Amino acid sequence: MPIGDVCVRDVAVATKDATVQEAAVLMRRHHVGDLVVVEERADGRKIPVGIVTDRDIVVSVVAPTLNAAVYTVGDLAIRELVTVKEDQGVFEAIQQMRMTGVRRMPVVDRAGGLVGIISVDDLV
Repeated sequence: MPIGDVCVRDVAVATKDATVQEAAVLMRRHHVGDLVVVEERADGRKIPVGIVTDRDIVVSVVAPTLNAAVYTVGDLAIRELVTVKEDQGVFEAIQQMRMTGVRRMPVVDRAGGLVGIISVDDLV
C-alpha cells in the first residue's frame, strides 16, 4: 500500500520567515505539534524544507527565554529534512523513519511538492 493512501493530507505549514510566536499560534489553531516549513513556488507548489515541533520551540526558544516574536521558524528548522514519496510503500516508509531516526516525514509528489505528512503515531 502506498504511503500516500494513509498519510494525513491536511498539513499545517509555515514559511521560514514566520516568527516562532506565529508558529506556536498556528500549532494551537490547528491542534498539532508540528509545522512543515515550506518554500512557496510561483506555480503554487509548496516544497517542504524543514519541520518545527512544539518541542523545538520549548527547548530552543522558551527555555532559554528568547523572544519568540524575533526568532523565526527558519532559525529552528536547521537539520536536514527527510521526506518520503507518496508512491513509496508503507513498509519502506517505516524503514526510512527507523534508519533516519525521525518520527514524522512530509510526503511529497514526484516533483517534490508537499501532499501530506506521516508520523509514527499514524502508522501505529
